[in-house]
Amino acid sequence: MGSRDWKHLADTIEAARETRNLTQVALAEKAGVSESTIQNLESGKERTRVPASLHKVERALGWVPGSGERVLEGGEPEEQREETAPPPSDLPLRIVHELQDGPLLDATVLDLGAPGSQARMIVVVKGSPDATPEQIRADLLAWAKTQRHLQNLPADEDPEEAGS
Repeated sequence: MGSRDWKHLADTIEAARETRNLTQVALAEKAGVSESTIQNLESGKERTRVPASLHKVERALGWVPGSGERVLEGGEPEEQREETAPPPSDLPLRIVHELQDGPLLDATVLDLGAPGSQARMIVVVKGSPDATPEQIRADLLAWAKTQRHLQNLPADEDPEEAGS
C-alpha cells in the first residue's frame, strides 16, 4: 500500500465541511462522532491505521463509502448521488425549490373529506439542510403536534352557505 496523505485528507474534509456551511461541532453531531474526532481528522496528523470514525464522517459529508481512503491515496472523494426522483415539472417553482432543499422528515396525505370528492392535501415536511439531530427531533415533534391538529379540525359549515 502506498503512503497515506493525511494532510490531503484533512484539507479535503475541512473544505467539504466549509462548502456545506458546517462547523466542526455540526459535522460531529451529523456524523455521530465527537468534536475532537473532527478536529483530529482535520489536523492532518499521521496515523498508522484509518480510524473507523472516518466512515461516519464520509456519510455525513455525502461521500460514497471508501472516499476517505481514496483521498488518503491522493485522490478525491466521490459524492453520493441522490436516488430521489425529480419533482413533477407541473409543480410551482417555489414548491420544486422547497422539495430539493433539506432532508425529507415526513410526508402525509390527508383526505379533504368533501362529500363526493376525492380531493387530498399532500403535506411534505422538510428539515433544514444543516440541522442537528436535536433540531430534527424538535421539528418532528412540532410536525406531530401540527399533524394531530390538522387531522382533528372540525368540519366548518358549508362555504357556499357561509358566503350568502
